[in-house]
Amino acid sequence: MKTSEFLTLLNEHQNRRLIFEYQPGQLVNKNYHITEVKNIKVESVDCGARTDSWNETVIQLWESTEENEERDHLSIYKVLGILNKVDRMRTMDRDAVVKFEYSNDNFHTSQLDVTGFDLIDGKLKIALYAQPTDCKAKEDCGVPEAVTATSSSCCEPESGCC
Repeated sequence: MKTSEFLTLLNEHQNRRLIFEYQPGQLVNKNYHITEVKNIKVESVDCGARTDSWNETVIQLWESTEENEERDHLSIYKVLGILNKVDRMRTMDRDAVVKFEYSNDNFHTSQLDVTGFDLIDGKLKIALYAQPTDCKAKEDCGVPEAVTATSSSCCEPESGCC
């Protein structure tokens, strides 16, 4: 989802609360905060020596260990206030992909992509997923499409890449 699409979605549901599902059936606790918004420019070189670049908006979610569950999820109105303030200070790229950075005691820190959204009990639920890593130069490196984690890597010595 692009940043512009996310902002439009929030603007369409300003009177609701915002919840996040970081794994199927697993929700970010009600006591989450938005602790950072990052405007990131990624400049990469893959294992086939191809360059690429893109922008990302990364919104960091953090659960307070000091606050109890009495608190409700953030209102979308408040989230928009946070994002609008950030945008005034550091303009967000509307074409950038929006991602969410999150962890808890049972889930390692990850940058999560948006898979979709839904209305649940009057709240807007954003479904997130961790995109697996991948070799972007499979053809250049002679890696078959169905490589498993235990298969050989495209970056082995004498492989022709890296």
